[in-house]
Amino acid sequence: MRCLVLSDIHSNLEALEAVLRDVGPVDQVWCLGDVVGYGPDPNACVQLLRSLSPLCIAGNHDWATLGKLDLQDFNPDAREANLWNRKQLTPDTLAYLENLPEVIEEPPFTLAHGSPRHPIWEYIIYNSTARANFDQFSTPYCFVGHTHTPVIFRLVPAGGEGGTICEQITPGVRERFELGTERAILNPGGVGQPRDGDPRASYVLLDSDALTVEYRRVEYPIEKTQAKMMEHDLPIRLVLRLKYGW
Repeated sequence: MRCLVLSDIHSNLEALEAVLRDVGPVDQVWCLGDVVGYGPDPNACVQLLRSLSPLCIAGNHDWATLGKLDLQDFNPDAREANLWNRKQLTPDTLAYLENLPEVIEEPPFTLAHGSPRHPIWEYIIYNSTARANFDQFSTPYCFVGHTHTPVIFRLVPAGGEGGTICEQITPGVRERFELGTERAILNPGGVGQPRDGDPRASYVLLDSDALTVEYRRVEYPIEKTQAKMMEHDLPIRLVLRLKYGW
């Protein structure tokens, strides 16, 4: 099965549309949360995503727009953008976001936004955090988002008597990675607000039969998204960062 795995759309319609054009026909779409927040097109992004009949889970910004998280826990720019996004959401969009689960198991994969241990909020950035999270899901592989950075963590044998260590891999663009027998936590990066220094939208193409993943990047008209954000007086820092992928 050919599957599109994406995360952190963040109301960026141009980025989402570019990903869909780039990936071509797929059998299924998996979305790892944060469909809304930050960007200028929350309803349009939810509507387009829903048209694909995805497996989709909730992210912290989705919950923030619903009032399920305290906005005081967000930085001022994110707080302001989430408040604006909340005001834009139609009843239908709100109902969709309200019903998103925190975790989905689609064997041999688990889907979580932040981490399997704390699905909504925990960031898996370091090997130590990834290592602790391998004990929190039972499937061989887990997809997460939240950090907006493409990365793979996997458990590999070390020493004797079944010992393992967690190694971190930064996948190259269009590089195909065989999942193999080692357990892995994979992050496809961010569609709507990449944070790894590359402003192009990031996603993964999964072949669930061959158990391979291919990390991809695609350009989109950033200036169009920025113009919409400026029109709605969204925080200037959020506007500018799109150009730099940070």
